[in-house]
Amino acid sequence: MNHRKHYTRRLIPVVVVLLFCWLFFSLIQCQITISSKRQELAGVQEQLSVQLAKNEELSRSLDDGENAIIERIARDEGYAKPNERIWVDLSGK
Repeated sequence: MNHRKHYTRRLIPVVVVLLFCWLFFSLIQCQITISSKRQELAGVQEQLSVQLAKNEELSRSLDDGENAIIERIARDEGYAKPNERIWVDLSGK
């Protein structure tokens, strides 16, 4: 009986230390996962804001009507109205 009691007294601190180590490494792993998910969230939020801006532009184009859409596409292709001067900003801004 005495041998069993001695064995239990030595086993409890080892189990507690092992449990503490497991909890510590689990905490570190969770922190790493949280950090990566926050970075992923920031990227998705950036994509969302870009898509919302595109949607807003398309909505405004639809509100302007079909002729405005055709005119915008033609201007993007380099076409202009007769006797119209086109100014191109070469500064890159």
